[in-house]
Amino acid sequence: MSQQTLDPDTDHARRPRRAPVKVIVAVVVVGLLVLVGVQLARSMPSFEQQTIDRSTEPLMVALEDISEYHAATGTFQVLVDLEKDTPWVPDVISGERTTLFATGHADALVDFSGLGPERITVSPDGNAVTITLPPPTVAPATLDPVNSRIVDRDRGIAERIGGALADNPVQDEELYRLATQKLDEAAQQSELRLRAEENTRQMLTALVGSLGFDRVTVEFADVR
Repeated sequence: MSQQTLDPDTDHARRPRRAPVKVIVAVVVVGLLVLVGVQLARSMPSFEQQTIDRSTEPLMVALEDISEYHAATGTFQVLVDLEKDTPWVPDVISGERTTLFATGHADALVDFSGLGPERITVSPDGNAVTITLPPPTVAPATLDPVNSRIVDRDRGIAERIGGALADNPVQDEELYRLATQKLDEAAQQSELRLRAEENTRQMLTALVGSLGFDRVTVEFADVR
């Protein structure tokens, strides 16, 4: 019986090569480290900035019955350009110029509180009625903060340095007060009162006409 001699080099070449134990251990360790790192990352608290609302609950401070009819509403816009200069000093050194695009609303009101029998006249045949009301008034304009914004602001070096050291670097109260004043003036000079008269006539004509009157007349006059 012949004896076969195996060549060590040939036998080694036929066997599949296996990764060294150190390599396997290293791969396992790295995998475990990755898994542990993922778990730690998930469990760690987030350092992203969060917004916390610490406001108190709304409180009703007044409750009043409404006796005025809001007959018309106007929306007004104005561009307020306010500049503050320091005499004999260049603007780049000291001075401030701010431009505000302001939007506001104003209502035209009709007072119904004094509406009574003395202000309502029915014709002898019962087919017509005349209602006398005080003239509409325009309420003070209110600034709309959502649709108002600062569109430009130029400040001198002195104002910039002072603002960096102050708790409230920008004070725009005067600017917003001026904008509200201009919006109110525009509302007072507008056609809100005429529109309020038309809307009130239409509303009362439809309302009183549904009671069976053929003719409804609404007059606006100073009633004492």
